[in-house]
This record gives sequence, structure tokens and C-alpha cells, in this order.
Amino acid sequence: MSSRHSFFSSTVGSKLLVAVTGISLVGFLIAHLAGNLLVFLGPGPFNEYSHKLISNPLVYPAEAGLVLLFLVHAWKTITLTLVSSRARPVAYEKKRRAGHTSRKSLASTTMIWTGLFLLVFVPMHVWTFKYGAYYEAEAAGVRDLYRLVIEIFRKPGYVVFYIVGMSVVGFHLWHGVSSAFQTAGADTPRFTPVIRRVGWTLAVVLAVGFISIPVWVFLVGGRS
Repeated sequence: MSSRHSFFSSTVGSKLLVAVTGISLVGFLIAHLAGNLLVFLGPGPFNEYSHKLISNPLVYPAEAGLVLLFLVHAWKTITLTLVSSRARPVAYEKKRRAGHTSRKSLASTTMIWTGLFLLVFVPMHVWTFKYGAYYEAEAAGVRDLYRLVIEIFRKPGYVVFYIVGMSVVGFHLWHGVSSAFQTAGADTPRFTPVIRRVGWTLAVVLAVGFISIPVWVFLVGGRS
């Protein structure tokens, strides 16, 4: 146990935890988006899906697991950033003509800042929908989450807040996905271009997918 704890406290172990928790959270985002897109089919399918999800007895341990993944990912990332900052109090000079292509980009150099923003955005977003107004659907005992979604996304302020938040998610994933696979050892010279393209594609698809919902509700009004 002590050796395992020592490994996950090391830089290598911490980076591996960041990678594994990050990939797991991306998997959740994909599943979450797939369910959220049912809103386009109207209140029936969306409320039926939502009810099956929140009435499942496994939802509580699943939520606890997600919170744990989120907190471990944030904690380890912040810890690694602080350790790296202390180890390099003076920024390195840019290497010119180093003979290789640098992976540094705006997305990679702002990972800690986009991550800190999401540390605030995600709990606020979850609270808004999980503990928002309770409406009864036509079926007895079924929460009308569709109505809640429509009402919230008809508010210009929240629409802007959500679009900014999901844009930051996409920006975070732009570098985060390929970086996670690199840390996990899947990023080899042969597959690097593919992994990076997959990461970029996921970032765009997830961001655009989530953003499409409030835009549709605000501009079209949804279906009652």
C-alpha cells in the first residue's frame, strides 16, 4: 500500500492519474452529450431518459465516482503545476532552431487557467439543473426536466454563461485529450498525428454539441 501511495504521489504517478481521470471524464462527457441531445426530440423522450437515469439506484455511487474523478483530476493538476513552478522559478528561454516541432500552443499553456475556470463552472452548472425548480411531467412521479431546460436556456445571461463555459471545455480538451494519451503511453511517433486529430475532433464535437442546445432553445424556443 505504501509503495502504491508513493508511486501516485510521485510526478510520474500524478501525471498518470491526471491522464486516467481526464480520459474517464471525457468518456462521461460523450455519454452526457448523447443523452442531452434527446432534448431535440421533445419532452417525452427527454424526460423518459432523464427519469430512467435519476431513478436508477446506481446513480448515487456513479455521481460520487464522478465527483471523485473531478476532484482528483483538479487536485493532481494543481499540484503538478505548483511543483513545476517551484522547480523552474525562472522561465526557460525559447529555443530557436531546436530541430523539432514544439507542441506548445495557447491551449497547452493555459490548461491550468481553463481548468480553474471549469472548477467553478461545473459545480454551478450542476447545481442549476440538479437543484433547479421541480416540475411534474404528465406521467406521475416523473420530473419535467425538459421544461426546466427550456426555461433556463431562455435566459440570455445563462445562455452566454453556458456558451462561454462549454467553449472553455472544448479549449481545455483541445490539448488535454492528446496529452492524456501521451502520458498513458499511447502516443508514439506513428500514431501521434492520429491521436492529436482525434483530440481536436472530440474537443470541437463536444463543445459544439453542448452549445447547440441553448442556442436552439434561445432562438427557436424548443417544443412544449
